[in-house]
Amino acid sequence: MKDEIVRRWLQKAHSDLRSARILLEADDPPTESACFHAQQAVEKMLKAYLTNKDVKVGKTHDISTLLELCIKLDKDFEAIDIDKIEQLTFYAVGVRYPDEFYVPTYKEAEEALNLAEKLWEFITQKLADIWQK
Repeated sequence: MKDEIVRRWLQKAHSDLRSARILLEADDPPTESACFHAQQAVEKMLKAYLTNKDVKVGKTHDISTLLELCIKLDKDFEAIDIDKIEQLTFYAVGVRYPDEFYVPTYKEAEEALNLAEKLWEFITQKLADIWQK
């Protein structure tokens, strides 16, 4: 059962990655939406890993909190640039509502997606026995 939940987290993360890529390839891309999906993908990947390790994290969008929990379990996570990846947390809420109006540049959105795609490679290697079933 746990493997199935981990796989579902990864499937959702993969869907968010695909959504972000599709959005960035559009004419006049909605960069805030692409950044949101990149953030969501990273959040779900980290939650997949933590679920696999029986760590309950509750409802949080805070990437640095999730990454710190991963680092406590596996020092390999220290290779992830925490300063860059934690910036994605802003895209969970900050770009979604008009009171915090901000539109990321195309370059920012592309960087967010690139970070998410690098983490995807890292996480799917860590969870290969579950993801490749």
